[in-house]
Amino acid sequence: MFESLSDRLGAIFEGLKGRGALEEKDVNEALREVRVALLEADVALPVAKDFIAKVKERAIGVEVLRSVTPGQQVVKIVHDALVDMLGGEDADGALSFATTPPAVIMMVGLQGSGKTTSTAKIALRLSKREKKKVLMASLDTRRPAAQEQLAILGEQADVKTLPIIAGQTPRDIANRAIEAGKLGGYDVVMLDTAGRLSIDEQLMTEIADIHAATNPIESLLVVDSLTGQDAVTTAEKFKERVPVTGVVMTRIDGDARGGAALSMRAVTGAPIKFVGVGEKLDALDAFEPKRMAGRILGMGDIVSLVEKASEEMDAAKAEKAAKRMAKGEFDMNDLADQFKQMRNMGGMGAILGMLPGMGKMKKMVDQAGGLDDKEIVRQEAIISSMTKQERKKPALMNAKRKKRVAAGSGTSVQEVNKLLKAHRQMADMMKKMGKGGMKGLAGQMAGMMGGPDPAVVEAAKGKAKGALPDADDLDFDAIEKALSGQGVLPPGMGGLGKKK
Repeated sequence: MFESLSDRLGAIFEGLKGRGALEEKDVNEALREVRVALLEADVALPVAKDFIAKVKERAIGVEVLRSVTPGQQVVKIVHDALVDMLGGEDADGALSFATTPPAVIMMVGLQGSGKTTSTAKIALRLSKREKKKVLMASLDTRRPAAQEQLAILGEQADVKTLPIIAGQTPRDIANRAIEAGKLGGYDVVMLDTAGRLSIDEQLMTEIADIHAATNPIESLLVVDSLTGQDAVTTAEKFKERVPVTGVVMTRIDGDARGGAALSMRAVTGAPIKFVGVGEKLDALDAFEPKRMAGRILGMGDIVSLVEKASEEMDAAKAEKAAKRMAKGEFDMNDLADQFKQMRNMGGMGAILGMLPGMGKMKKMVDQAGGLDDKEIVRQEAIISSMTKQERKKPALMNAKRKKRVAAGSGTSVQEVNKLLKAHRQMADMMKKMGKGGMKGLAGQMAGMMGGPDPAVVEAAKGKAKGALPDADDLDFDAIEKALSGQGVLPPGMGGLGKKK
């Protein structure tokens, strides 16, 4: 969602970092561009003004203008200001359960904002991650099949829902849900209230009445990020009638400009607690201001990457695979597992997007068509078309077998050969790691590349010799030449620096 803003800010800061010294007028010019970028991203005008004022106050100080790396100092100041705008570094997005069970969570929002689905997502997260016993209840008696929809989502998430009794009022259903929660020993009762296509007095009265009757410990407002500043306006109106304790932003994976998310905390004072990142019930992330600011500025999000990996990986299975790989055993089933985990984590594009400084490389590969996740699906199809024996022993693949697999997977013999070659090289690396650790792996890679390329060595060193390089210092053409030319990159990843 923040891709356009991230690109604009990246271009602005690239110009600053390229200068050895900064003057006040240079900072002022850059901040003017930052302000335009924020407004184009649909950030509320008062929020953008306040943001620029805070950054300017610190950015034109002596410690920045006389710094050895003034451009990077400005980026850090902008990063810190973004974190503050999004809720602060110490923002706690966790839900509160400091009450006598069951803790009541009330979901409010307009119709079509994703409120019912978000209710099921949060319920699944609480039951799966925090081991809470959750009961969901739909109070929407106006929208056809609304209660049935929550019941179906409850079955999919394996979360209990309150039995439907026709003719009851929303307040009656809420009281029955809380009573059932007490009698059933539930930790949490989630109330999915009714919505409208727009704010009206009848809706607000109903929500205020239910809030007064149930006294929820959390009142979560669900807003659609694609509605832009309308989402902020909606939040303000709900906040006037109900003490909103947090915001859930849906469809943050869409093509919205991101201004609603950046403005929400500053305008309403309510923290963003969760963001919906997809249609599936597990596609819900806790909102972390520091991580989001890092993503916007192209600094990556290693913590989220590690968390996502730990969620998708089966620890016992990974340990078993590691022991086999240490012995040099790496078959097509192992490769298929890696492809599956990669897809579950969002694909290569999502993984690269979370790595610090990889924004530029990701764009280059995207332009070359090298990060199309359809390629992974094609490679999985090739592996699926093999017999069990062929997957365990790829060496069995002769010309006749390759033709059969290519026909069965809808690919070509050349693509089958490409995958087999990549697997063979990965197996060799695993064997080297098992024998000589990282030193053995380094030697193997050097041999595969025909010795270190001086240009690659220089690119990896960056401007500060011996230091960890900045992404802007890397010579991607040189690295691509050394890697893809020797087949070291995974299938379909060659041509990092080439245009289509």
